[in-house]
Amino acid sequence: MIKHFFSVVTFGFFYLLSLLPFWLLYIMSDIIFVIIYYIFRYRRKVVDENLFYAFPEKTEKERASIRIKYYRYLTDLIVESLKLLTISEAEVKKRVYVPNAELITDYFAGGQSVLGILGHYGNWEMGALRFSQLFAERRVIVYKPLSNKFFDNIVIRMRSRFGATLVEMKSTMRKLISYKNERTITVLVGDQTPSKPEIKYFTNFLNQQTAVFLGVEKLAKLTNSVVVFCDVRRIRRGYYQCTFIPMFKNPKETNTYEITHAHVKYLEEVIKEKPEYWLWSHRRWKFKPEDMV
Repeated sequence: MIKHFFSVVTFGFFYLLSLLPFWLLYIMSDIIFVIIYYIFRYRRKVVDENLFYAFPEKTEKERASIRIKYYRYLTDLIVESLKLLTISEAEVKKRVYVPNAELITDYFAGGQSVLGILGHYGNWEMGALRFSQLFAERRVIVYKPLSNKFFDNIVIRMRSRFGATLVEMKSTMRKLISYKNERTITVLVGDQTPSKPEIKYFTNFLNQQTAVFLGVEKLAKLTNSVVVFCDVRRIRRGYYQCTFIPMFKNPKETNTYEITHAHVKYLEEVIKEKPEYWLWSHRRWKFKPEDMV
């Protein structure tokens, strides 16, 4: 009972904060940045290690510059994500420009479903909400449940606001098979870290051998869905552009690991161009090939 009460109060607090205008949320972001960067030094060791191994060719000063830009963006991402609890459809449309949505409608018209791959880059959550507005066909967002049930429920509520169907990662294959008579666009985050029992494949990513889920490739081949990369870039504070990048129109004709390698490499090039917008505080390299022996 007490736990439920505190959950309700906490959600109410977050909800009220999300009603604040963006300009005020960004003032909050500036304050949060000072607190987590200079006072609490939130995950500084993780970020420094990730940047060191990803960019050994850069100087310490260059990596420090990326680090501080990353934390400045991270706090913006926090308040922007909070805003998504109450943001209007019109506001999302204004803030996420999609220059080539017709690419997806053309695939639908040709009778194919679409598999869209995202990275933890830019505001992927706002990008996913924008996808929910674009098409009349079924929109599926694949997610990995959070261990904290309270925050998991908040994320589910946020992601499904504009009509998207949320599907747990472990149920994705079964669900997509059940939608085989529908045209769908399914969005997955392609740079999540598999748990040790789930690891089947390593590839080179940001200068390190990296465990990668093979789910995108398996789903694409099973459903013969067109594979596109959802390239979300920050234009300026609070505004983004998402471009659909065609990758594979006939996935069943690809070689083993070809799809996986392609989407991992594309994300890598995006990160190298503007590294501060990727999730560096995530423990992405917990496992190495030698750990699997």
